[in-house]
Amino acid sequence: MKSPVLLNRAFFSDILVFYNIPYFRSMKPSYIDLHCHPSLKPYGKSFKYKPQKQNRLNSGRKNSIWHYSPPNFLERQVSRLLTLTKFTQTDMTTLAKANCNVVVISLYPFEKHFLKEKMLGFKFIPDILVNLAAGVSQKRIDNLRNHSSYFQDLKDEYNYYLQLDNRAQIIDDITFTYRLVNSYTDIRNNINTSSNDRRIINLVNSIEGAHAFETGLDRDKNIADEASVLRNIETVKNWEHKPFLVTLAHHFYNEICGHARSISIGLIKKQQSRGLDADISELGFKVIDKLLDNSDGKRILIDVKHMSTASRKTYYNLLETKYANENIPIIVSHGALNGKRSIMEWNVSDSKLSREFNDTDINFYDSEILRIAKSKGIFGLQLDERRIGSKRAIRNSRIYWPSKERRYRNKTELIWNQIQHIAELLDKNGLFCWETVAIGSDFDGIVNPIKGLWTAENINDVKPYLIEKAENYLKENGSNLQIQNQISASEIIDRLLVKNIDEFLKSNFK
Repeated sequence: MKSPVLLNRAFFSDILVFYNIPYFRSMKPSYIDLHCHPSLKPYGKSFKYKPQKQNRLNSGRKNSIWHYSPPNFLERQVSRLLTLTKFTQTDMTTLAKANCNVVVISLYPFEKHFLKEKMLGFKFIPDILVNLAAGVSQKRIDNLRNHSSYFQDLKDEYNYYLQLDNRAQIIDDITFTYRLVNSYTDIRNNINTSSNDRRIINLVNSIEGAHAFETGLDRDKNIADEASVLRNIETVKNWEHKPFLVTLAHHFYNEICGHARSISIGLIKKQQSRGLDADISELGFKVIDKLLDNSDGKRILIDVKHMSTASRKTYYNLLETKYANENIPIIVSHGALNGKRSIMEWNVSDSKLSREFNDTDINFYDSEILRIAKSKGIFGLQLDERRIGSKRAIRNSRIYWPSKERRYRNKTELIWNQIQHIAELLDKNGLFCWETVAIGSDFDGIVNPIKGLWTAENINDVKPYLIEKAENYLKENGSNLQIQNQISASEIIDRLLVKNIDEFLKSNFK
């Protein structure tokens, strides 16, 4: 028998269809995304047009951030077989249709070291591989090979957003705009001034990879100029829309800190070797101090995703010593669990659920989850099948006969396993266990999406199945939780999708 939640949702959907009411108009916000890349594909496509780097209001153009390109049947099959995501997942039209009105956008100067000089003796092979994976354009690939400034690339992508900031776009008879915001107050004002026929999508600025400040340009040696790097951070701090957070590391060594292994493709994997598992550098400590400096009220928070375990340990120590009195929250913008006890006890697990997780150190240890919770930080759950589940878990989640219901029920198990593990860990340590996890999808990054959860629009589709998972868990285990953690299934999922990030932004985005 279907869950009452599923039946109620289906009944409500039928009413909306019968009366010809657009679905997103009648729903509460579906979710808030802590990490996504709406501009990565359209900005990459903009290099094909003259002039380049232009964000077009005409949503029919592929260089428009409003360009709507949900996956067709063939694209879904290609994604299943080859893990390629050529379609857009968080373009502004998709966010509008999903009724997602707050997202943390990630500016990402695409790293040049994805592009080897040659593969198998040919220069075009790495170009094709990167273009297939990222869904940009060959002209963008040519630009990556030829440019010599990550910081200029950062400024150009930021300007791409500014071009259509607060420009109207009509979708299903509703007028939408997006606005880059500077505080939680801006977000609330925009939400309060929205109406049934006029909506605002709030964009919170962030940066993925501190190489953006002009480091790591040479794969084989350090060439960054310290004064220039710190000056570039100061410049960004004085932008009209200052980044809320910066992901300190990314895929390749950036002369600031070591990175975790993130690439498994054999032909590119070796490009990651330099700096892999290294600690924070002398320059890195200065970058951290500059970002966290709050003397002018312009602190930029640090996201620990992609940092090596050595760098993470050192950063946590900094927070406990130098910054002990500053109440700086630990942020993972888009991550998953590995199920192991700690960085030091990396081969010890305390839960049977750990076998459902991807045991890799780019994912996070139980001790780190405790740190995040105690710091009043936030953990964005990455909706990337490669990260979120073990091979065993992914294999068990597959279906071999077409059924949306079975797919959603199986695939939400991958998400619920993460939520349950964190909840039981925090509950065991006397903490409120439902306030730390949110969604940091990494949509439109180079991701392998959870099958069936293709774009932001599918969040509404999986929500009732997540509530069902929570209901089943509470029936069997709810009485074992501390009293403070015995809340309803719907509240658990509302916290995951909206409330936890909303509260985090309210406390920290000022």
